[in-house]
Amino acid sequence: MPRMKLALEKEYPFTCEIQVRVGDLNYGGHVGNSEMVGILHDARVALFRAMGVHEGDLGDGKTGIVMDDLIVNFRAEAFLGDILTVGCAFGEVGEAGFRIHYHVTGAGKTVAVAETGLVAFNYTSRSIAFLPSAFKERARAMGSGD
Repeated sequence: MPRMKLALEKEYPFTCEIQVRVGDLNYGGHVGNSEMVGILHDARVALFRAMGVHEGDLGDGKTGIVMDDLIVNFRAEAFLGDILTVGCAFGEVGEAGFRIHYHVTGAGKTVAVAETGLVAFNYTSRSIAFLPSAFKERARAMGSGD
């Protein structure tokens, strides 16, 4: 099976810091793969908060998101107490979905590069929805510069 290898984006307009907690460690003593997914989730929540929205409401009172796909390339270990900086940039923004690129660094090195595909979802009708216009405009403005 071919390996999915992600490249770094030109820029990451949003960054946040996340400290590695004891619950983020696996039996190898470093951040585990499922815990990295949680760290990416925390960064996405912070990104959305900075935009004035959240995962259950992208600004129109009815549209949330569901994850469509996720790719993580691990590049280095992260350990208890490390402060990770997570850079986020929007990639492709379509009518009903978008991509977010992540660059996780710690101790001066790249820990992981990741990408998520997210789809707009109406939780009342349990169906795919269109992204609110204001969210699309803001997400495009916070793109990676590509």
